[in-house]
Amino acid sequence: MWLLLILFLPVVRGSPALMAVSDAVSGPVRGSLTVQCRYEPGWETYNKWWCQGAELKSCRILVQTDGSEREARGDRVSIKDNQKLRVFTVTMEELRWNNADTYWCGIERYGPDLGVKVKVTIDPVTEQCHYSPGWETFMKSWCPDADLDTCTIFVETTGSEFKVNILSINKKKHTFFMITLGE
Repeated sequence: MWLLLILFLPVVRGSPALMAVSDAVSGPVRGSLTVQCRYEPGWETYNKWWCQGAELKSCRILVQTDGSEREARGDRVSIKDNQKLRVFTVTMEELRWNNADTYWCGIERYGPDLGVKVKVTIDPVTEQCHYSPGWETFMKSWCPDADLDTCTIFVETTGSEFKVNILSINKKKHTFFMITLGE
């Protein structure tokens, strides 16, 4: 007895079945970024995934759906599929410098998975602080918390001295800039 199995997979001529809205995205260190991946009709109930690595065949899956529209969460990353609009959204949070890499939007299927490459870069964050005239020679510090009594100081100066590429003081404009380079 012979069993013939015919598997119908969606095939779209002239356009890919899966595409990223943008092939390169960036977000600020300690911030977040969002990637949207669109797919053609017929792929709605397939598992969608987000993985990290230079090559599709060896990338590490960070988060994956279960074929439904329920949000799935991983370590600082989530994925949610909108099957009506045929788009799944990946959100990366609390970005770090080592998050800069090649990632892949993917759809799990029988045979090789579908995948599309997305390059992620991380941007430094620049903060500007203003002070009144007369404070030029006083120590300046950067603290991320609202409560100055309990905060951890990231950067501190002695008068007008500062570390290059971290803190910049402009006495004429009565400002100082702090650039967050990450952890």
